[in-house]
Amino acid sequence: MPGLLESCRNCFGTDDLYKVIGVQKTATAAEVKRGYHRLSLKVHPDRVEEEIKEEATHKFQTVGKVYSILSDKDKRTVYDETGEVDDEDSLQEDKDWVDYWRILFPKITEEDIKNFEAKYKGSEEERADLKEVYTTFEGDMDEIMEHIMCSSIEDEPRFRKIIKDLIKKGEVPNFEAFSKENKKKSASRKRKAQAEAKEAEEAKKSLGIGANDSLQALILSKQKGRAAQADDFFANLEAKYAQPKKAKGKKK
Repeated sequence: MPGLLESCRNCFGTDDLYKVIGVQKTATAAEVKRGYHRLSLKVHPDRVEEEIKEEATHKFQTVGKVYSILSDKDKRTVYDETGEVDDEDSLQEDKDWVDYWRILFPKITEEDIKNFEAKYKGSEEERADLKEVYTTFEGDMDEIMEHIMCSSIEDEPRFRKIIKDLIKKGEVPNFEAFSKENKKKSASRKRKAQAEAKEAEEAKKSLGIGANDSLQALILSKQKGRAAQADDFFANLEAKYAQPKKAKGKKK
């Protein structure tokens, strides 16, 4: 089995566990958990094409292992001091990732999801996350838009206003990637968002959802159609992709 740091390099292009989940080294336990939660949602296999689901599953497992290190006080201390992790922290195919996920996150309802989004947008928590992600990715708006929960391209002007205020107050550096972003990069991000919005709109029509309904209604509709007992937001994800492969030739 590959070591954790090797898996991080292969999956995310860095062996810095903090950068993998998008937080600073000084992040609190709550910030580490939020970073893990955000990235888990981003890389879960339900969001990719069939041909790369295996790769996405490996990323999902890698992120889980990163969190298991950074959420453990002793292991995190060793990592901070040495930059290394124990050999035993390699990815284990026989780990019960479903049980591990359930321990970290309790069951939630669709109503919980809607209420969370309503409270999160425009909150101090969102502002703190924006500040953290902006600093971690040195002003890269592509990364910022990817890592802030519940965000869409419509939120970008609002995010930019908040960041400029943070810069003005001296709370964050003025990174050139933000203040001097290439116009082509900004336009590419908008085109990608428009394409995704168009796909969502087409999916709405195929499901018979009205034009005035939100994208969230589309997501929730898909969730309802999967199983009568799908009261866990991550249940289908876990059942389909988080199960480990059975080890071959394992000694008794």
